[in-house]
Amino acid sequence: MTVHLDSTYRAEAIAALGDHEIDVLVIGGGVTGAGAALDAAARGLSVTLVEARDFAAGTSSRSSKLIHGGLRYLEQLDFALVREALKERGLLLDTLAPHLVRPVPFLFPLRHRVWERAYIGAGIALYDTLGGARAVPMHKHLSRTGALELAPALREDAMTGAIRYYDAQVDDARHTMMIARTAAEHGATVLTRTSVIGLEREGDRVVGARVLDRETGVAQTIRARSVISATGVWTDDMIKLTGVDFPFHVRMSKGVHILVPRDRLDLRTGLITRTEKSVLFVIPWAEHWIIGTTDTEWSLDKNHPTATAADVQYILDHVNALLRKPLTRADIVGTYAGLRPLMTGASKETAKLSREHAVAEPAPGLFVIAGGKYTTYRVMAADVVDAVAERLGGAIGPSTTAELPLVGAAGYHELRADLAPLAAEARLPVDVVEHLLGRYGSLVTDLFASIDADPALRQPIPGAPDYLAAEIVYAVTHEGALHLDDILTRRTRISIEVPDRGLTAAPEIARLVAPLLGWDPETTESEINRYFDRVHAELAANQAGDDTTANTARLVAVR
Repeated sequence: MTVHLDSTYRAEAIAALGDHEIDVLVIGGGVTGAGAALDAAARGLSVTLVEARDFAAGTSSRSSKLIHGGLRYLEQLDFALVREALKERGLLLDTLAPHLVRPVPFLFPLRHRVWERAYIGAGIALYDTLGGARAVPMHKHLSRTGALELAPALREDAMTGAIRYYDAQVDDARHTMMIARTAAEHGATVLTRTSVIGLEREGDRVVGARVLDRETGVAQTIRARSVISATGVWTDDMIKLTGVDFPFHVRMSKGVHILVPRDRLDLRTGLITRTEKSVLFVIPWAEHWIIGTTDTEWSLDKNHPTATAADVQYILDHVNALLRKPLTRADIVGTYAGLRPLMTGASKETAKLSREHAVAEPAPGLFVIAGGKYTTYRVMAADVVDAVAERLGGAIGPSTTAELPLVGAAGYHELRADLAPLAAEARLPVDVVEHLLGRYGSLVTDLFASIDADPALRQPIPGAPDYLAAEIVYAVTHEGALHLDDILTRRTRISIEVPDRGLTAAPEIARLVAPLLGWDPETTESEINRYFDRVHAELAANQAGDDTTANTARLVAVR
């Protein structure tokens, strides 16, 4: 029996917060915080995770959706980071999340003859072997003719040949939420919309936190033997809250992506190309391509980073340098911007700051984890819980998360192997069941049961036909969604996958979930209006020419 992160779970968990002292309080519901909650709970520690907004509401829902070693880090000679990330990629593909993480091919166009093929080819060959046991196919050298067979959209004069290699991709927000659900399965309490408003101290020791339930306005105290801050770009805010200086600080780098329809580019592979600052990816994403990213400093609102017209033009200019038929702004159906938490270093260029992570205990009982990259979240989580375990003492075992599949992984391969009979039994098209398996794994049987109980849930959502009504209901009854934005932006990706950003789908989704969340007509209308305001504010921000103007436009609609 899986834990249902529904309104009853949340109400009971909130009510019990101050009942007794726990071992570990984790602040932050991004991928690292969720990973730390799972790691600690799997070691038998009592754990509560609090997140001010929603699981993955910050950086962890706004990445390039890649599980990768970071090919460009090889050029920076950061072999240890690449090796670590590739090992984690293999674990995610083979053991931890095969239902959520899948291989994806990339074409690396070569512009120079002889030397570039030898140079890049040697790097990619090393990339294929650094991570230990191979989890994806080996790379392959291609002539220009061979490359054009895979990528007819490319201009002939844009390359002399290419190398195809593989990495992996994931829906980052769903993956983070599934980690949190797995932590709950192992006994952790996981709470969204719960803000830390102060730390509890005894002398110089941190012994818990004062938290505010943002749904009710009620504040409570959580007593904890240790506190982990996994707050990403909000790390420096934690420094201010504690009043104790940390041994490192975090700077923010903004990364922007755009989405275009799949049929707009005649490609049978993803692409990667160098830019003057970093690299640009063209990544297959269901019926779309994700194209990005940028790498620019950001010092404005952390909750709502925005893509400007200049950001979008930068991406279009670089991808169009490769394409026979250029993309235009009219092709774009979605944009999103995320902030990378980068530990400060000697260089002022954000692209050169460390992607590696660090753990510190700036005050007794308070542990901080910062830096890193999405792919290495599990290692980061294990490292900070190792530090906690050392401080707590006693018989606390080592991390077990390298062998701990996420919910939905067990039984996934068996269901995937019987796809056609499974679809027939569910009375759904094969492609729909394949889509569901890639989002829920073996938990898909929960959705089938809900459809059996209410056949109306078999219907696609008006305005977002790639998603079923059952998925919307499940987001509330099992996955902890509390607001319309949680559903449209993170439990699904409707907000960036349809041209109207979900404006047509929002009222129908609100109607579906209102009874489940106890919304009256006034609250339902407020949720719809709030989402509409957010979409219009983001579209206005996308027209701005600079970050300051875009930030002002976006903050017109802040809940």
